Amino acid sequence: MEAVAAGHRLHVPIHLRWGDLDALGHVNNTSMLKLLEEARLRAFWRPEDGSDAAPTAVFDMSVLEGGGTRATLIARQEIEYLRPVPYGQRPLDVQLWVGRIGGSSVEVCYEVFSPAGAEPQTLYARASAVVVLVDTSTGRPTRWGQGERAAWSPFIGEPIQFANRR
Repeated sequence: MEAVAAGHRLHVPIHLRWGDLDALGHVNNTSMLKLLEEARLRAFWRPEDGSDAAPTAVFDMSVLEGGGTRATLIARQEIEYLRPVPYGQRPLDVQLWVGRIGGSSVEVCYEVFSPAGAEPQTLYARASAVVVLVDTSTGRPTRWGQGERAAWSPFIGEPIQFANRR
């Protein structure tokens, strides 16, 4: 996985699969949520072998296997589609940053672009997800640690301003 810090954003290349397309030949809504999830996992979870981890990768995959004491849950997601995403063999450029950090929640912001190097690069969608850290034994929210906050602080930027909000 290649995640490069650039101007307070991570650039996470995400490949499309043929099955991500709907009957009109565009990436459908359910698939877009899965693509964003994949980008988020690559950005915040260390690979098992420790290779090519993003600077924001603060969670260890072995915690999942061993029934760790903390888990992340999605509290809210929103996507604003700007253009249909066509199928292509080069990976999309999913850019992500942190819009807000609370005590136990973080707003992850995304912009989904055509592949890096495409001229001009097309913005297909904007999205955000509120992720909450919970204690697995109680199911209650728990606070982010200093290590998580320190790793994410270079990637804090303005939250997404959706056009459809009144």
